[in-house]
Amino acid sequence: MDEPLLKVRGLAKSFGPVQSLSDVNLDVPAGQITSLSGDNGAGKSVLIKCISGIFEPDRGHISWEGKPVRIRSAHDSSALGIETVYQDLALADNLDIVQNMFLGRERLRHRTLDEDAMERAAAETLASLRVTTVRSIRQPVGSLSGGQRQSVAVAKAVMWNSKLVILDEPTAALGVSQTAQVLELVQRLRDRGLAVLMVSHNLNDVFAVADRIAVMYLGKIVVEDKTTAFDRQSVVEYMTTGGLGVKADGPPTPAGAVEHGQD
Repeated sequence: MDEPLLKVRGLAKSFGPVQSLSDVNLDVPAGQITSLSGDNGAGKSVLIKCISGIFEPDRGHISWEGKPVRIRSAHDSSALGIETVYQDLALADNLDIVQNMFLGRERLRHRTLDEDAMERAAAETLASLRVTTVRSIRQPVGSLSGGQRQSVAVAKAVMWNSKLVILDEPTAALGVSQTAQVLELVQRLRDRGLAVLMVSHNLNDVFAVADRIAVMYLGKIVVEDKTTAFDRQSVVEYMTTGGLGVKADGPPTPAGAVEHGQD
């Protein structure tokens, strides 16, 4: 079996007396969409922030392209090729699309902004992802629809030779047509050979695009397998109880999917 692009083993993170992550194991292969699902408070956000360098885990190991790495800052994760699009998108409404895509990474020529080079790069990236709904790349981001804003945020993430794009609830608060637009964009990332880790509790979205599903429950990954090993009911049960056929006097009993530690 090929080595996953990102491999997390035994990751743990506490905030005072609160144990947010406990011995988390996760594989994220290149060229596939991995869905990270779980109920509110399951630990999804803390996990992606550990991978993104926002939080440093208390213990555990992260491997990148088969080599152990230590991610202590967002700069560390970005240098590896990990880009994260959070739910708030981190876009500046008063700036246009080009300015947002290069925010903090502006290109200079003779000590002045190289507007032409930035415009060309932004246009090429949007075209390669088939983002065609924006009127102009000089359009203020504040005038864009929700789906267009998400598309710009994703395009910004893939501009920098990224290999893994983490998407935090990419279709939250979007309408039906905008959701379809964003999910098509997510599939294009996979088609380009990128790894995608999509945090979502929307099972319609998950089953529409995900190749693999990992479910978190109370700070742990309780199951991880190909999407074809699940149906919606089984994912809901893992999300809400931590397993299938949970017994009152015992641990969850796996069924229909492979749990960590089992082949």
